[in-house]
Amino acid sequence: MAEMRRDIDFDDDLYDDEDTQKDKYLTFFMAGEDYGIDIAYVTEIIGIQKITEVPDMPVFIKGVINLRGKVIPIMDVRLRFNMKERAYDERTCIIVVDINGTAVGLVVDEVREVADIPEAQVEPPPQTGKGRSSRYLKGMGKVDDEVKILLNAENLLYDEELEKLETIGEG
Repeated sequence: MAEMRRDIDFDDDLYDDEDTQKDKYLTFFMAGEDYGIDIAYVTEIIGIQKITEVPDMPVFIKGVINLRGKVIPIMDVRLRFNMKERAYDERTCIIVVDINGTAVGLVVDEVREVADIPEAQVEPPPQTGKGRSSRYLKGMGKVDDEVKILLNAENLLYDEELEKLETIGEG
């Protein structure tokens, strides 16, 4: 399969100002639903590429890639959410995010767009039982007649998982 790259660099001056990032979410499609992640965490978007498996990692960590000389751990978001695994295709993308100083690649089915979702249009996530909502969800964003599931980037990994991934990049 020919490598496809859709690099979008989010380090432009436009994104340096915190106000320009407020209420902006990178939206993506996965398992029939639209999701969003706060644009402030996104550093770039790349096409799927060869992933090197790393032993003794959680099942949702597919391995690592070499991105311009930097080793980046790759998480399959479908597997993180206990969804059915899907073969990667030409629409599959890796969203590189920075979570507390650690770069992590998130594999998603398809990247959509950057959407403005004002705080007033974000409702709390549904409760999953015992009065708790999923730790991964920030809220439900209402855009026209659609709902986008907004992810809490900082909670995609537990502290101990993040620490384990930090050691990959150092080695």
